[in-house]
Amino acid sequence: MKWQKKGLLTTMLVGIALMGVACGNKSNSSSNNSNKTSEYDYVYATDPDNFDYTVTSRATNSTHLVNFVNGLLENDKYGRLVGAMAKSWDVSKDGKTYTYHLRNNINWVDSEGNPYAKVTAQDFVTGLKHAVDAKSETLYVVQNSIVGLSDYASGKTKDFSKVGVKALNSKTVQYTLLKPESYWNSKMTYGVMYPVNAKFLKSQGKNFGNATTNGILYNGPFILSNFTSKSVIEYKKNENYWDKKHVYLNDVKLTYNDGSNPDGLYKSFIKGDYTQARVYPTSADYKNVVKQSKNNITWSDQDSSNYGFVFNLNRQSYTATSKKTTKAKEDTKKAILNRDFRLAIRFGFNKSAYNAQSTGDAGAARSLRNELTPPSFVQVDGKDYGDAVAQDLAQSDPAAFSGVNLADAQDGTFDAAKAKQYMAKAKKALQAQGVSFPIHLDLPADQKAALTLNKAKSFKSTVEKNLGKDNVIIDIQLLSEDKYLAATYQATTAAASDYDLSNASGWSPDFDDPSSYLEIYNPNSGSNLMNLGLDVGTSKTAGDAAAKKSINMSEYGELLAKADAITNDNNARYAAYAKAEAWLLNSGIQITVNSLGGTPSVSRVVPYSGPYAQSGLFTSGDSRQGSTSFKGVKIQAKPVTIAQQNKARKAWLAKRAEIAKQEESSNN
Repeated sequence: MKWQKKGLLTTMLVGIALMGVACGNKSNSSSNNSNKTSEYDYVYATDPDNFDYTVTSRATNSTHLVNFVNGLLENDKYGRLVGAMAKSWDVSKDGKTYTYHLRNNINWVDSEGNPYAKVTAQDFVTGLKHAVDAKSETLYVVQNSIVGLSDYASGKTKDFSKVGVKALNSKTVQYTLLKPESYWNSKMTYGVMYPVNAKFLKSQGKNFGNATTNGILYNGPFILSNFTSKSVIEYKKNENYWDKKHVYLNDVKLTYNDGSNPDGLYKSFIKGDYTQARVYPTSADYKNVVKQSKNNITWSDQDSSNYGFVFNLNRQSYTATSKKTTKAKEDTKKAILNRDFRLAIRFGFNKSAYNAQSTGDAGAARSLRNELTPPSFVQVDGKDYGDAVAQDLAQSDPAAFSGVNLADAQDGTFDAAKAKQYMAKAKKALQAQGVSFPIHLDLPADQKAALTLNKAKSFKSTVEKNLGKDNVIIDIQLLSEDKYLAATYQATTAAASDYDLSNASGWSPDFDDPSSYLEIYNPNSGSNLMNLGLDVGTSKTAGDAAAKKSINMSEYGELLAKADAITNDNNARYAAYAKAEAWLLNSGIQITVNSLGGTPSVSRVVPYSGPYAQSGLFTSGDSRQGSTSFKGVKIQAKPVTIAQQNKARKAWLAKRAEIAKQEESSNN
C-alpha cells in the first residue's frame, strides 16, 4: 500500500489487513494471559526499511518510529494535541509565529537505554535542516508553510539561517510561517518536524536512520531492542522517557507473518501467545471462533485512512502483464484516459462484496468510504464536509451523481445500470478512435496473501459481470511479495508503477485539514501522483503531459490553489476544498473503497486506552482503537467483552463531545 504519509499511511501494522483467522482447541485463555499484562504480542507483515523519521513516508516505518521518537506535541486518548517535548507554546496575534517551550531534563538515549544528551531547541533546527538535505519524502508537509524553507529546499538559497526556524535558547524553538494555518500544530506530530541530535547525526554519517537498533537515538516511550528481518521486531520501555509513568507496557513483540497461513492468529490468542487477533467471518472455522469467543468479538471503529483503486494514466512498465501486443497496450491507455470508462468501472464495482471477503456480510459495510476525505473530518457551517462535497458533485454532473450518497459505511457508487450506461458511452467514443474491445486491465496481486487475493477476485467478478467480458477483462497478475511491492507500494518512480489498476494504494492525513488529502494529487506537487503513473512537477514524458491534459488536471490544481489561499475563514476554506474534492470524484481517476477499522477482533487491550488521532503519525485503524503508538495502552488479563467495549466507546464519545463543545466556546 502506497502510504505516503506515512501519509500515515498504513500502515499501522500494515500486515494486519493481510492476516487470516484460525480456530483452536478450547483452553483457559485467562490463566495463560494473567501474567502478560505488561507485554504486547502480535504480528507484522512488512519489514521496516528506513528509520530516518524525518525522511520516510511509509507506514511500515513510521508505525514503529512513533514509538521511538517524540516531537513537540502528541495526541492524547481523546485526540487532543498536548505537549510532548514541549511543555507549552504561544501563538502570535497574526497566527504566523509559534513559539514552543521545551520541558526540563528530556533525554536522548542510545539503543541500550543509556543517556546520550539532552534534547534541546537546536535539535529541532538540526532535524528540519537534515530533512531537507536528505531529501525527505515528507517535506511537502511543511515546505510551503515555513518562511524560507521552499527556497532552501529548491537551492535558491544555501543559507539555512534564513529559514523560519530558530532556537531562541536551549529550551525555546520558534517557527515563522508564510501565512496563518489553523491546523499548524497538528503538523507537530509528524516525523519531518522531529528533532535530531547533531553530534549523533555527524557520527553516523550515511548510516543515520538505518533500520537497525543503533541507527537512531531515542527520546520516545520505547527503544528498539531487536529487529531480525522477516522474523521479529521487539521494543523495550525507555526508562529515561520523560513521561514513563504513562507507559504501561514493558515490552512489545511483533512476529513476522506473511499471510500465507490464515490459521494461526486466533489459536495463538487462545493459547496466550498473542494479545489480540483479527478474526474473519469468512473463515470456514469462524463458527468455532464464535462458539468459543462469542461475547469477546468486538469491532473496531473506522479511522481517517483511505484505501482504494487508482488508474495508471501513463503506464510505462509492462513486466507484469497479459498484453501481447503494442496495440493492446495502447487501447488500454486510451480507455483509461476516457472518463466514461473510468466511471463505468466505479459504478460496476460492488464495494460491499469486495469488503466482505475479509469481514463477511456482517462487516461488509462497516469500513466503506466513498470520498477521499472522510465526510465528518471537518465541518462546513455546522454540517459535515461530506454534505458540501455531495452537493457540489451532483451539480458537476447531475446525470452521474444526483442522489449519490457519500456517507461512510455504505456503498454510495455501486450502480449496475449506470455502469452499463457509461460503458456504452465510452465504447462508442473509443471505437471511433480505433480501440478494440474487450479492454484488458492488469491488476497485480500478492500470490500468497489469501485475503487480498480474494478481494482482487471479487473486484474482477463484479466488474466483469456488470460491464460484460466483451467490454472489460480484469487480468489479475499473481506476483511474489517482493515483485508485488516493487510494482506497487515500493515503486520509486512513476515509470516503475507496473499496472493498469492497483488496489495497493492507501492514504492517511498528515494534518487536520482537507488539503492533506486533496493535495496528494496536485498536478504540480502531489506526493501520490506516482500512483497515477504521473511525474511530479514538469512532465518528463509526452505521455505524462498528455494524460494530465486529457483529464484537465490543471483545473484541479486551480481549485486547490483557490482553497489554500483562504486562511482567515475555515468555513469558506473547507467549502472551497469541497469543490476540489467534487472535481476529483467526478474525474474517476481513483476509486475510494474503505478505511482501516470496521474489523472484528478478540483482544486483551483495554478499549480506548491509547492515543487517538485523525492525522499525523499517531493515526491507525487496528483493533487497538486508533493509534500506532503504544503509549498509554493497557493490557488486561481477560479478553475484552462486547459490553465492556460498548461502555468504553460510549464514555469516550461523550468525552470527545464535551471537549469539542469546550473548544468551540473558547474559540468564540
